[in-house]
Amino acid sequence: MWQQLKMKYKNHESHGDLRSLSSSLFIIILHFLYEIMAVHGPVVKIHPVVLASIVDSYERRNEGATRVIGTLLGTTDKHSVEVTNCFSVPHNESEDEVAVDMEFAKNMYELHKKVSPSEVIIGWYATGYDITEHSVLIHEYYSREAPNPIHLTVDTALQSNKMNIRAYVSSQMGVPGKTVGVMFTPLTVKYVYYDTERIGVELLQRTRASPSRTNGLTTDLAQVASAAGRVQEMLTTVLSYIEDILSGKVMADNSVGRFLMDLVNKVPKITAEDFESMLNSNINDLLMVTYLANLTQAQIALNEKLVVL
Repeated sequence: MWQQLKMKYKNHESHGDLRSLSSSLFIIILHFLYEIMAVHGPVVKIHPVVLASIVDSYERRNEGATRVIGTLLGTTDKHSVEVTNCFSVPHNESEDEVAVDMEFAKNMYELHKKVSPSEVIIGWYATGYDITEHSVLIHEYYSREAPNPIHLTVDTALQSNKMNIRAYVSSQMGVPGKTVGVMFTPLTVKYVYYDTERIGVELLQRTRASPSRTNGLTTDLAQVASAAGRVQEMLTTVLSYIEDILSGKVMADNSVGRFLMDLVNKVPKITAEDFESMLNSNINDLLMVTYLANLTQAQIALNEKLVVL
């Protein structure tokens, strides 16, 4: 059911809305604020799965659609907004109106809460480079669904030869008692990931060097060897840096020293004998689990043969 967010600008007479301003003035204000305003507000942390979902929805958009929109889900605290999931929302827009399937958005959110009850609506996204007049209309709806929602724009058209990703938060502006508008203030965007997501991101990066743009998953042993190699390279870099400082080739940096001290303090203090005992104990546990799993598999296979007979 398409709820009529079908709001025409020439017929809409809201006192506290930027739609009463002209389109050209609206765009000028946005660019002016983006260039000169300092960034205030929470830091927006985005996970890779969110960007992959947005790009996928853009690739699967309906014929003739110029952009896609959707709901952002995640968690918030005093200093940051973490975007961990999203889903697309059907919509239609023309030059003077926009219609969004709000019933679909509500049903999708209710279904999502059954799987991830900790994730709440924190804003919405749209593909494209700039904020349009339609964005103000859609943002009004999400302002009723979430306190101070964020608006995320993803340039899937690669207008600047890269995928620009920006986040905004809105606030009212204008003269009290007169026409009041809305301004979008840019926020700081950071990219974060869980350990499981990092494996997928690294796999995608490896496809860039493949002529066929494909790459398969490696074995567990190969992943351990690769991780150990990266750790060894980082340790070599750190040792080379320290040796250069001791020899006077490089000026010491206090901030780097503090990071190294924190790293050293995080290494657990354990003797070689205790470490060997712990390792052997874990190996024995792993071998026992493997043995029991193989025994169970053989038992099930034997039972299937007996049932057939």
